[in-house]
Amino acid sequence: MSTAPTAVTIGVPRETLEGERRVAMSPAALPALVKAGARIVIEAGAGEAAGFADSLYRDRGAEIGSRADALGAQVVAVVRVTPELGFDGLRQGQVLVGMASPFATPDVVRQVAERGVTLFALELVPRTTRAQAMDVLSSQANVAGYKAVLLAASALPKMFPLLTTAAGTIPPARVFVVGAGVAGLSAIATARRLGAVVEAYDVRAAVKEEVQSLGARFVELPLETGQEGTGSGAYAQQLSEETLGKQRELMAKTVAGSDVVITTAQVQGAKAPVIITEEMVRGMAPGSVVVDLAAEQGGNCESTVAGETVDVGGVKVIGPRNVPATLATDASLTYGKNVASFLGLMVKDGAANPEVADDIVRETRVTHNGEVVNPRIREMLGLEPMPAPAPEPAPAETPEEVAG
Repeated sequence: MSTAPTAVTIGVPRETLEGERRVAMSPAALPALVKAGARIVIEAGAGEAAGFADSLYRDRGAEIGSRADALGAQVVAVVRVTPELGFDGLRQGQVLVGMASPFATPDVVRQVAERGVTLFALELVPRTTRAQAMDVLSSQANVAGYKAVLLAASALPKMFPLLTTAAGTIPPARVFVVGAGVAGLSAIATARRLGAVVEAYDVRAAVKEEVQSLGARFVELPLETGQEGTGSGAYAQQLSEETLGKQRELMAKTVAGSDVVITTAQVQGAKAPVIITEEMVRGMAPGSVVVDLAAEQGGNCESTVAGETVDVGGVKVIGPRNVPATLATDASLTYGKNVASFLGLMVKDGAANPEVADDIVRETRVTHNGEVVNPRIREMLGLEPMPAPAPEPAPAETPEEVAG
């Protein structure tokens, strides 16, 4: 008598990193995975900080269990892959999916590999049309860009919109957004909705039309960056120090005339470029505000201190940490959809295959079978390159082929 195979279990533990209020899956993300035959176990209370009660997960087909239940699943989905997760609770053969900051924390990747766990770092999802539904960097940057404007508006001692009153006319605030990727475009749109006059700059000239479509003026600097052909969906590349210096010099006047500067420029796998110097900050009017969304990667502003608000000659420089977690409900809704879409590539008919032949899965996988398999991270850890895969054997000739 044959026994029906056990459905793959996907576990969602509560996040334990300080300040992390998101959850890896919202109730809305579950139906597609349940339909694919997966059994889903949510740690009790995992979604409470994001506004999702356990009952909402039950209503969508999940089971509520202990932390051990969630961490013991065949596939574990998290927001942040950090030691606070409790790697001792993981075992060989499991699959771990989440944001791992693999280039910033390669030692964490090594620890996961030593447990024999297959790790998928969602920051490495390629920015292609087919992968858009899995792009966690974009979904979370969208939230961060919106919140950056609210942080600035709260700190600025003046209002954003133009107001004509019996007591006189109040001019609109002037906002300058540096970096027109997803976070920057979200910041532009939000500042415009609040009534500000917005200018924006990016080293990628191809984003000019996107900036203008949101009602902002694109600041053009006569620089040779070699990035004119890339659009807002692509990652910016690191500029030379000479080019950065020229960029700062040309940008100083725009910064000085702004009430708010929001910086969003990041380079994947590298320290954020310093674009706004302390001298430029001191050139702004007292009461002005800088919000540096790259604070956790070292900051785009020379004066930024991650997690703090610094006063520089009367100008507030805000270096927020983990901005998406401050809007945990919507950040979790979008992140959960990203995770469910990614797992949908591996989970079919109740089974999970982490070795499925798919370019998105392959490029996102950083550990497997006890090894760090991402070439760049292996190099950072001082490991020898992985041996090239053996070529597949040619198909055997059929009698008809030989005769022909």
